[in-house]
This record gives sequence, structure tokens and C-alpha cells, in this order.
Amino acid sequence: MHGWIILDKPLGLGSTQGVSAVKRALREGGYGATKKDLPKVGHGGTLDPLATGVLPIAIGEATKLAGRMLDSDKVYDFTIRFGVQTDTLDLEGKAIAESGVRPSLAQIEAVLPRFTGPIEQVPPAYSALKVDGERAYDLARKGEEVVLAKRAVTIHALLLRHPGDGMELESVTLTAHVSKGTYIRSLARDIALALGTVGHVTMLRRVKAGPFTLESAISLDKLADAANARTLEDLLLPLRAGLDDIPALTLTPDQAGLLRKGQVLIGITADDGQYFALLEETPVALVEVQSGEVRVVRGFNL
Repeated sequence: MHGWIILDKPLGLGSTQGVSAVKRALREGGYGATKKDLPKVGHGGTLDPLATGVLPIAIGEATKLAGRMLDSDKVYDFTIRFGVQTDTLDLEGKAIAESGVRPSLAQIEAVLPRFTGPIEQVPPAYSALKVDGERAYDLARKGEEVVLAKRAVTIHALLLRHPGDGMELESVTLTAHVSKGTYIRSLARDIALALGTVGHVTMLRRVKAGPFTLESAISLDKLADAANARTLEDLLLPLRAGLDDIPALTLTPDQAGLLRKGQVLIGITADDGQYFALLEETPVALVEVQSGEVRVVRGFNL
């Protein structure tokens, strides 16, 4: 079992609970005689409990690529409700500011270009970022003031989905294609402020994470059914699926043997950059080619 299971994470479930659900499915499906024999499991990007959608779960050797998944772009659908800002910037928190101003569709369309491209944003106080060794959300829950530094992120695209009706809109739904480190709750807050009002996120759904989309995502019920039927392999996407943007590099058996020992290949005819090195159909390593030399970035024990 080496590859990816893509969950369509339901509302209220944390990312670590999603990992636990896959571990339980593997255990119930008999994919390890003991707990120690079960393959490693990890997730490729935290998703808030109040968010739904694509949660990549890495299994076995795919866990070596989970960090790369954290660095990938994401696409979200989200709804901003105008008039109230909460301390968590979503439905979970308490109101801390109110406004009677409601923007028009034309005003929203006019302000979106200001939030497209490279921008700076202040992460939410209720986030997993650390402040002096403690999680920001832990400090916020204690009632302490949390001041987080601005961070540079990139909003590749920001589009209207369901603008609503009427001259004054109570809410709007947008789609955002964003770089790693982007907080949609902060984006919603800042859009509302730019419109002369306040707001918070009432719906957040991740529709894409790296190469993975909702088309390959499964529900927890389908995961449980596959575990009971001992057919989890049918849901497993290959290791290669997490690297669909990287070209393959075909190896000879001797070359594969050298890379597996951590040695450098010399005189390889390939452009500089990262490659997915294969021996026939077996993944050997994620490698970096530079000036004809091939070095291992992540080796796979397959």
C-alpha cells in the first residue's frame, strides 16, 4: 500500500481525524497483522474542521511526498457573509465587529483585482502558527492578544461564483486559486474591509490541492465500505499521482541500483530540474538533475 487516498473531508472533521479514519480502514481491512505492520499514513495539507473538500492522505512511501504537497497551490470555494466579523473569522467565533454597510455586485467586482497577484496578509489569530513556542489559537483561546506578522502570498485567480441578488448583497461566493500559506479567512476579512464593511467566512470548500481534485475524492462512508469489503486498493491512487507535474526519468537497472545506494549519476542527458526516476514501472526516487548529474531528493523503498 503505497500511494494516495483522497478524502472529501466532511464538515467538523479535523485533518488528523481524517488520517485516523484511513488508519482505521487499513487496520479493519487487514493491511497489517499488527498495528506495527500497518503502513505509514499522513496528510498533505491541513484543512480546518469547518472546511470541507480535498484532503490528500499519503500512505506508505507516499508520506515522503507529503511535505511537497504542503507547498502546492490550492483552490477554494468560499462564501463571505457581510455585516459581522468574528474573532475566528468564520462561523465558529463570536462577533467582535458589526457594520450596516452592504456592498453592491459592482463594488465587489471592482475590488477583487486589488487582491489578485502577490499580496500581503495577516494570518488569523486563530491559526496553527506558533508565537513564542505556542500555537496562536491556544493563546487566543486564553484571551491573550495575538499579533502575527504579515506574510507574502500569491492569489493566482479570484473569481465570482454566486454573486447573489439585489443592490446590497448580504453574502458572496468566490473561487480562489492561491499559493501555499494563504489564509482564506484573512482574505475574506480583508475583502470585506476594502468594501467598507466587515465579514466572515460561512462556507469554505477546498476543490483542489496540488494535482488532486474532488473528482478523485471519496467520502468517509465509501472509505469504510471499501475497508469492510477489503478493496481499499481500488481507491488508492499511485505514488506518481502526487508528482503529475514532474517528468519521468527512465533508469537502467544499474543506474537504479546506484541511486538506491545514494550515489550520484554522472553524464545523464536531461535538462536541469526535478524528475520522477523509474525502473520500468517501479518508482525509485524523486531526483534533481543539474549539469548532467542526478542526485536523490527523496528515495523510495519499493
